[in-house]
Amino acid sequence: MFHPRRTLRALLLPLVAGLALTALPATTAQAAATLTNGGFEADGTGAATPTGWSEYGSTGASYTESGGHGGSYRLTHWASSAYKVETYQYLSGLASGTYTLTAWVRSSGGQNAAYLSLKNCGSAEQRTDLPVSTSDWVRVVTSVAVTAGQCTISVTSDANAGNWINVDDLTFASGSTGLSVKGADISSLAKSEAYGGVYRTSSGTAGDAVTILKNAGMNYARLKVWVNPADGYNDKAHVLAMAKRVKAAGMKLLVDFHYSDSWADPGKQNKPAAWSGHTYSRLKTDVYNHTYDVLSALKAQGTTADMVQVGNEINGGMLWSEGSTSNWTQLAGLINSGYSAVKAVSSGTQVALHLANAGDDGTVRWWFDNAKTYGINYDVIGLSYYGYWHGSLAAAQTTLDDAASRYGKPVFIAETAYPFRLDSDDSLTNIIDTTGELVSGYPATTAGQLAWMNAVANIVEAVPNHRGLGVFYWEATWTAVDGNGWDPADAASGNGWENQALFGYDDKALPAMAWFTHR
Repeated sequence: MFHPRRTLRALLLPLVAGLALTALPATTAQAAATLTNGGFEADGTGAATPTGWSEYGSTGASYTESGGHGGSYRLTHWASSAYKVETYQYLSGLASGTYTLTAWVRSSGGQNAAYLSLKNCGSAEQRTDLPVSTSDWVRVVTSVAVTAGQCTISVTSDANAGNWINVDDLTFASGSTGLSVKGADISSLAKSEAYGGVYRTSSGTAGDAVTILKNAGMNYARLKVWVNPADGYNDKAHVLAMAKRVKAAGMKLLVDFHYSDSWADPGKQNKPAAWSGHTYSRLKTDVYNHTYDVLSALKAQGTTADMVQVGNEINGGMLWSEGSTSNWTQLAGLINSGYSAVKAVSSGTQVALHLANAGDDGTVRWWFDNAKTYGINYDVIGLSYYGYWHGSLAAAQTTLDDAASRYGKPVFIAETAYPFRLDSDDSLTNIIDTTGELVSGYPATTAGQLAWMNAVANIVEAVPNHRGLGVFYWEATWTAVDGNGWDPADAASGNGWENQALFGYDDKALPAMAWFTHR
């Protein structure tokens, strides 16, 4: 039972329960240059004000109790009535520099706000929202520049009756965090525009989708490449044209090679028609030539790819059957052929290998252990993570942390998304269209979509040793436009994804774009 136990203290809400948490009172704890009692072990259970900490607001809703992450006890916020409470610690005598707060947290969700913050540090306040996780602990980080010799570490809840959080094992030390990749896949955009798709700012002004996304903070675009798609889109020519727009907007470029004429994913890795019947040796040449051809053309027009995926969601390998994981020697040869082509065009371009299911650490280990055994070359690990299919945030965090540590490589979320509503904007039923398919604690609303993206960004940011690169939102621009359906061979096919775009059914930019401004 992970809900905090009821205590008399939690029920005795003080008179200041309704006060907004806008200012700090005089500190009651002795200020120090190091964090005191970050594990909440000093007092045992039931301490109203943990040693070293101060409280403000509905103080009865903040207390220690048993059930810690590392030790025996934790900090809990909970009350049977609505409450606003802050548990904080003021540090002084700090040397100037960047500091990082790390904490293990759980939350029921449902609060108006529940977050960790670093404030009064001489620079802008930095916050990290607590992810919804009712059983497993999740590690989050927040960093700030300290310029005034002081900083306040704060745990804040603005909660409804029965909402709760657990916080434990806080540390505050020199170091910085942040994400270098705040991206989105916009492969659908060229076809959407050709068929009349319109994109608007949040206030309704029609504009260029690339510019709107850039102005929201997006800094990296992902474009898929098919060899000879039936509709002619997502081919070399369209990737070249879109790359010019991406680079003109000041963004970086990830090129995602599917090595197919249509979708490649864990369930299908079909060879392009032009390569059918080719021997394994010829397929290695095909991979090299196709990869080199697209990337050298990008370089020639001044839009060199910054990162390249050799394959898309290759859990089972690629170019079946020759390149399946039932023959690792051949799969390694195909991947290394692609890797060599990338580096021949631009030695500085990073090569990512991309698997689905970030919540499955066992499969990721199995795959990349084999990659090591068979000498597969790569620079970065990319994982798809859709919470409604791939497990909990805690499970994804375990996989990201383990992969980064075990293989010594940077990691990123190559794909994620979340619905802002469930109904369809065209005749095709959406892939996620019922409340039962959602992640608990994250409703299909514009606020729920933003909260999900912040939660995913937070777990990537928390990967140790700066190995969490960032996140790509999948198909931010795939709104419902007649003719721009999922099947390149069927002009009448619909879109099952428009409720997970970053533009609404009115074509306006959605609030979830705010995640692009993540540290």
